[in-house]
Amino acid sequence: MLNKTETSRTGRKAMLFMAFCLSSFILLLGSCSESDNTVEEYPDWQNTNVSYWDKLYADTQGKLSDGDASWKTYKSYSIEDSLQSTNTDYIIVNVLTAGKGSGCPIYSDSVRVRYTGQLLPSTSYPQGYVFDTTNKNGASNSTAGVADMKVSDLTAGFATALQHMHIGDQWDVYIPWTLGYGESGNSSIPGYSVLKFKIQLVAYARAGASLPPFK
Repeated sequence: MLNKTETSRTGRKAMLFMAFCLSSFILLLGSCSESDNTVEEYPDWQNTNVSYWDKLYADTQGKLSDGDASWKTYKSYSIEDSLQSTNTDYIIVNVLTAGKGSGCPIYSDSVRVRYTGQLLPSTSYPQGYVFDTTNKNGASNSTAGVADMKVSDLTAGFATALQHMHIGDQWDVYIPWTLGYGESGNSSIPGYSVLKFKIQLVAYARAGASLPPFK
């Protein structure tokens, strides 16, 4: 039988052992939390996109001042010219190929286009996540399938670009979040995303007319 002194020592040892076990358990939980495989796909996304857009716009203004005609800015069709504007009221365009067609689509028209849309680089997508494209199965933009759509159904930025394009034009188009999917985004595009499109205008038709058969 244990005496009182031995009983007291045994009790202290048991308490110390329990404290050690509890501390080890807490450390184990912390270790698991720190070593899990959770990856943030779009870290600091708002600041990344705002900074990118401000720099791109400033660089484009410099190119325009130097007389580089391959770069252009267009104010959104949805914003009145009389209103004071900011750089996120504009899209930025780099003309890759100038088409031979005459005239441009208007807001009520239907268009046939080839396009690829992507985001800025992120954790898993160093070239930028491609969220939509007509270039299926590795086709180039010149041989890809096409999409028929109404200008009025598109985001303000995409619709603005189309209303300045001629048939055969192929452009790189940069759209700020204000003329894309806004601060909230959608299911596949986070808020504050700058959208980068490669667009080729293949055909267009006025309201009430049909697009020509695709060859």
